[in-house]
Amino acid sequence: MTRPLPPLNALRAFEAAARLGSVSRAASELHVTHGAVSRHVRTLEEALGRPLFVRDGRGLALTADGMRLRDLAGDTFSTLQSGWASLQRGQRPSAFVLGCPGSLLARWVIPRLERLAIDLPALTVHLSAQEGGFDDGLSGLDAALLVGEAPWPRGWDVHALAPERIGPVVSPRHAGFARLERAPAGALTGEGVLHTTSRPQAWPRWFQTQGVDVGHLRLGAGFDHLTYLLEAAVAGLGVAIAPQELVQADIDSGRLVAPWGFVETGGQWALCAARGNPDPRIPALAGWLRAALA
Repeated sequence: MTRPLPPLNALRAFEAAARLGSVSRAASELHVTHGAVSRHVRTLEEALGRPLFVRDGRGLALTADGMRLRDLAGDTFSTLQSGWASLQRGQRPSAFVLGCPGSLLARWVIPRLERLAIDLPALTVHLSAQEGGFDDGLSGLDAALLVGEAPWPRGWDVHALAPERIGPVVSPRHAGFARLERAPAGALTGEGVLHTTSRPQAWPRWFQTQGVDVGHLRLGAGFDHLTYLLEAAVAGLGVAIAPQELVQADIDSGRLVAPWGFVETGGQWALCAARGNPDPRIPALAGWLRAALA
């Protein structure tokens, strides 16, 4: 005879402890005592007849059964959360909350909002600028538009939109423009290139794709945000590196030039949502974004 399911509170306490790797942190997240979480875990272990955690130095490690239950519980709670959110949306129409990094929001999304409203008139979007990354639960968001690469958080459904392509750009106002415009990529070894502190590997990766010794890379002014970096490039302060989609309008207008073109990074533009979210607006938006990026 199959035993009944264990108490929901016990599963919730175990899932938090397994995800956070700590009974204390789980207790803090759930606003209960350390002892309460421990009792819930013991309840599950007694019902199962096998341990879910073992001591690992001063901490805890999951057993094979613990890892399996962690995955099952995590997926179940994620589905419940998404389903509940969907029911709430069914009770009261709400805007679709889309999070994205500020640079994507300013340079790519906002210029296309008018077209989005025409093509998807039933979709009311509320945009949320996000800096510093997204949490695994995408808290407060229906979806996130971002550029990233695998591995993705296991609690996300990821709709791949387009490969990321990056390349150096320079303004005709830059003092060295005439020299650089038709020079090989190696000419950049003499430049103090503009860079962003949020993505330190962009220049080294590009140098490698061009067969240029990364040891000759010389960094100039750094900026916290890509938006500021590109404004500096437009002002002629140096050579910057950026995703093609974020600078294409400047290239089309002649404000920037991309003498060496763009190369794929292995990253992806992606629309990400909590796993199992049944909101039909997500695939509709993904399809529209995919077409717009194409």
